[in-house]
Amino acid sequence: MLTPEEWTAVALSLRVAFWATFWSLPFAVLTAWVLARGRFPGRSLLDGLVYLPLVLPKVVVGYLLLLSLGGRGFIGQYLDAWFGIKLIFTTAGATVAAAVVSFPLTVNAIRLALEAVDRGLETAARTLGASRLDVFFSVTLPLMLPGILSGALLAIASALGEFGATITFVSNVEGQTRTIPLAIYSATHMPDGDAMALRLTLVSVVLALGSLLLASVVDRRIRVMIGRA
Repeated sequence: MLTPEEWTAVALSLRVAFWATFWSLPFAVLTAWVLARGRFPGRSLLDGLVYLPLVLPKVVVGYLLLLSLGGRGFIGQYLDAWFGIKLIFTTAGATVAAAVVSFPLTVNAIRLALEAVDRGLETAARTLGASRLDVFFSVTLPLMLPGILSGALLAIASALGEFGATITFVSNVEGQTRTIPLAIYSATHMPDGDAMALRLTLVSVVLALGSLLLASVVDRRIRVMIGRA
């Protein structure tokens, strides 16, 4: 059985992963659309920037967030002064860190699904009088739905395991930013923390594996539903 402290870390991890995915998903769909369908100067640069969090050390990502969204950051100071929004040492900040790290995975899954959409179907719908918006919601969106859901579940799995950007950006505050990875890190620095670290490690493995398996199942089911299996 988990202790109350461990349950707090698990619940916080699930909350952070859910909201990180929820808020970033619309932007991921838009970004994937721009990268897959857009043709404009600077597209390659945008492509590189989107995927940069995948290749950068997560501590670097966290430090960049600290420079930009911290209390003295060039964006964070105005968020605080104008809207009273503080991200340092808060669950909201942990959510932002998880969203930034998982964002490229979501974009990539959606982009691959969008690139696989048969453009001929969209053209046929347009010739029948459908507007661009109608084509998107009636043809394109259903066909790219497997990628959207798979990307969302992959983002949740990634957010559940996020460590470096979170601890660098919002530190390790119990009940606020101490997600499962940070709780494991804390446990390894406690004289009697081995049991706690092991229990949370098992929970982390189960949650991550469950998310990946669910992503695979959802992808297959939706492909069958839309006749692409």
